[in-house]
Amino acid sequence: MKLSILEAGLKSRAAAAFSLEGEALSSFHLAAPPPHIDSDASIAWPIAGAKLLKKPPLKIAEELAAALAAECSAQAVPPGFVNVKFRDAFLFEALKELEDPACFERPEYKAEKINLEFVSANPTGPMHLASGRGATLGDSLARIYRALGAAVSTEFYVNNVGKQVELLGASLKARFKGDEPPENGYQGGYLKDMAAALPEDAAGWTDARFSEYAVTEMLKLHRADMKAFGVEFDRWFLESELHVAGGPAKALAALKERGMVLEKDGAVWFGAATELESDDKDRVLVKADGRNTYFLNDIAYHLDKFSRGFTRLIDIWGADHHGYVPRMEAAVGVLGGGRGKFKVLIHQQVALKRGEELVKMSKRAGDFIPLKELVDEVGADACRFFFAARGPHTHLTFDVDLAKKKSNDNPVFYVQYVHARIASIFANAAEKGVDPAAGFDQAGIVINADERALMLKLLWLEKALLDCARDSSPHHLTTYLTELAAGFHSFYDRNKVLDPQNKETTAYRLFLLKAVQRVIARGLGFLGVSAPERM
Repeated sequence: MKLSILEAGLKSRAAAAFSLEGEALSSFHLAAPPPHIDSDASIAWPIAGAKLLKKPPLKIAEELAAALAAECSAQAVPPGFVNVKFRDAFLFEALKELEDPACFERPEYKAEKINLEFVSANPTGPMHLASGRGATLGDSLARIYRALGAAVSTEFYVNNVGKQVELLGASLKARFKGDEPPENGYQGGYLKDMAAALPEDAAGWTDARFSEYAVTEMLKLHRADMKAFGVEFDRWFLESELHVAGGPAKALAALKERGMVLEKDGAVWFGAATELESDDKDRVLVKADGRNTYFLNDIAYHLDKFSRGFTRLIDIWGADHHGYVPRMEAAVGVLGGGRGKFKVLIHQQVALKRGEELVKMSKRAGDFIPLKELVDEVGADACRFFFAARGPHTHLTFDVDLAKKKSNDNPVFYVQYVHARIASIFANAAEKGVDPAAGFDQAGIVINADERALMLKLLWLEKALLDCARDSSPHHLTTYLTELAAGFHSFYDRNKVLDPQNKETTAYRLFLLKAVQRVIARGLGFLGVSAPERM
């Protein structure tokens, strides 16, 4: 995009002016200045470069401002910033470039082939609120990475093998027979409904058949929930596929080849001997009774991902898996060629607030709010925007009453309204015989402060996306869209758009609003949120 190209050009001039290269300029960036600063962008690099260049930051800023003069208007200010003003022609061309669907692609991302696994809820019950938060995080990041140029494959891993699946089948069997589920079984009403729909010949089913049926039915619900939530996975990977292909045995053999397997107390462990001296059962790969642990199976699953040609693996897990991260990163790092190729994102739980009360939830006891219920009540748009509005490491309290409001207090309504309001402005223009696509002489346009602020905000979408990718969180995008919406309202309150007496200004401002509408739509699209024409 124009902004990143300009930044690269300014960085190149800085490198030439100070005879620097590489890491020395790693902190050279254009940044949006604080509202009280009269500039289009700010560069703080002189402060970081003072130690390296052995000069006062302000002196470096003055030299940098002089070096950048050919590209833009630049001014050095204490204690060592360079404030930049873009040329008007640059702003117009940058806004036109936003029409290109590939305008945000970056070379460093185009080389990536990413496997992004998220939700991966056990098929032992309906999707819950934390599943929705994980789905929002994963799907939004996938959309953002794709916009930046990466090839992304989204995946849902189904644990359809093991003790929990056996317990689910036993719980369904008990409900079918009219009994209470076994101790530590699943108590939810969803099993009563499932049992009531079983055929009469289920009385002769084996325990394994009950488990298989329960998993199949739960997966149907999971797929439906995710579709209603706007999430489509490229692949639903069954753990049973892994076992059929001999994945765990291959993973164990690969670890042995690398000297990362030891036998102790009749079990097989991951790690070197020195690592096991103060270790516990969590590093066991194969138990003394010969059964694989989830640890080995998960290692095998990630090895399978690498075998499919992915260059980077990203997993999104719930907070209850936090302690599992270090050993998985260590094991996958051994097999995948380095820890940097595998990253686990942990998202915190979601609390639900109705009025002034917090709703207590327990999945095992069946006392929880299914994701479907929340989506039915407030809509998928509100769910996704609210889930995305906080970084994954922070706890989230979902305010149901706020999410249902049709007012500017509700952030998703506030942003969506801008898109709908601009659509109505264009409809009004058409009614008045104004051509929304009419051209104008940009050289004759004098950009006022409100217009300039709006144009600049549109340019910073690229930075917002890069921030999302850097921090693995879409919350930067919700913040950006809210600020852009505020900028639109500020502009529209003080500037007349449709002025039949001034066709040039009308055409120019319609061009500007079209860019705002386009960015709002794309930004909401990255979050999986709709951009309505009417509200």
